[in-house]
Amino acid sequence: MTTAIILAGGLGTRLRKSVPDLPKPMAPIDGRPFLEYQLEYWSRQGLERLILSVGYQHQTIIDHFGSAYRGIPIDYVVERTPLGTGGGLFLGAEGLTESFLMLNGDTFFGVNLQTLQSFHAEHGSEWTFALFRTHEIGRYMGMDVADDGRILSLQSGAARPGRLVNGGAYLVEPSVLEGFEKETGKKSSLEDDILPSIFNQGRRLYGVEQFGPFIDIGIPEDYFRAADVLRQ
Repeated sequence: MTTAIILAGGLGTRLRKSVPDLPKPMAPIDGRPFLEYQLEYWSRQGLERLILSVGYQHQTIIDHFGSAYRGIPIDYVVERTPLGTGGGLFLGAEGLTESFLMLNGDTFFGVNLQTLQSFHAEHGSEWTFALFRTHEIGRYMGMDVADDGRILSLQSGAARPGRLVNGGAYLVEPSVLEGFEKETGKKSSLEDDILPSIFNQGRRLYGVEQFGPFIDIGIPEDYFRAADVLRQ
């Protein structure tokens, strides 16, 4: 079974002036919630289960999507206090025993799931990153990647022009989260706390470059151009 966890619990403070009174993943794009574009895209790639990790104004999301999207069952895990991206991950991953797709609820990245799964299996990866190249400096988690895709370094907020960076779409083995049980229910950052810890443990982290469209609506300028990107 292919399961996706979507981290959709953010407050969206940077978007508050443009999108008041809505959780960030529900920001409207051409009259539809941004999260709906995500679910539409991934529903066409063979997902069999969705887990939405929700928090701020979570009932808005639950009321809109209900228990299924295009026949794919949706389960919700609710952050009763803000847990950050790391805490949202642990909450959503509880009980999973097979590799799962993880996505951010405020970014869209046109990744081919079959390609990601094949690469993940071929390399025996425990955590596979979908990567893209950018000329923006300082905004994304930059990475140094070996010729075979092995992640050699990662640093939040660091990137040189043309460098591969983290696209916020991952294939994850639940076993890589073992030892973090005590973190469940605690606030933590995926990029600043969890990923550096996993990397320092010497786990098998790989990345594969993808070439689909990418948009991060957490930045107001990107939000206003999201419709053009999502029409591609």
